[in-house]
Amino acid sequence: MSRYLISFDAGGMDHIPGEEIPDVGKAAHAVMQEAVNAGVWVFGGGLESQRASVVATDGMVTDGPYPETKEVIGGFVVVDVASREEALAWAAKIAVACRCAQEVRELLPDPEQDAMLRQADR
Repeated sequence: MSRYLISFDAGGMDHIPGEEIPDVGKAAHAVMQEAVNAGVWVFGGGLESQRASVVATDGMVTDGPYPETKEVIGGFVVVDVASREEALAWAAKIAVACRCAQEVRELLPDPEQDAMLRQADR
């Protein structure tokens, strides 16, 4: 299995009228429940529209990308699936529910992290 990050840009849902947001939320939660039931859901959430803080290796904190820039992620989901095609299928379901395009990227495998998590679950 591989983990994939499915995300959308901040502002990706700005075209949705305010009165339709509850319906979008219901649709998004239905897809989330489907992913949980399928055993592929890892984690997900929306991000606050605020400036990020960047912490350097020396501990210095500076302002990061601003919400107005395209590079800011508005929300994301991590799924654990067998193939890129399956990740794309989940992204398509999320795109329909959230009414905005989704970006799909494979996360690098980390066997040591997986071992730590299995150990913690004991």
